[in-house]
Amino acid sequence: MKTIIATEKAPGAIGPYSQAVKAGNFVYVSGQLPLDPATGAFPSNDIKDQTRQSLKNVQSILEAAGLSMKDVVKTTVFLQNMGDFADMNGVYAEFFTQDCPARAAFQVAKLPKDALVEIEVVAYAE
Repeated sequence: MKTIIATEKAPGAIGPYSQAVKAGNFVYVSGQLPLDPATGAFPSNDIKDQTRQSLKNVQSILEAAGLSMKDVVKTTVFLQNMGDFADMNGVYAEFFTQDCPARAAFQVAKLPKDALVEIEVVAYAE
């Protein structure tokens, strides 16, 4: 059985998908663009600001599912430019301080709305 997770504290889906889906003990959070849910805009064109907003969106969705960043077991980071990796990683480390999740990071040709970063996560609910 699956349960759809949704919150107004994160941007709504811009296509036919859910913000997150809980299946069994796992919560799969769709890739989060750095859109401010209040304005629908990026905070800036800076990778640090965009990474922070993407992770805040992830955090809000997890909270709607009754979870926190500590429950994340896997992340995938999509970057428009791998040259932004160090700056993204510095902000990422603010959200994952210990017992960090597994992670993959990729440079992609293009992201929706020309974002610099998109982050998806999988969390485990005990």
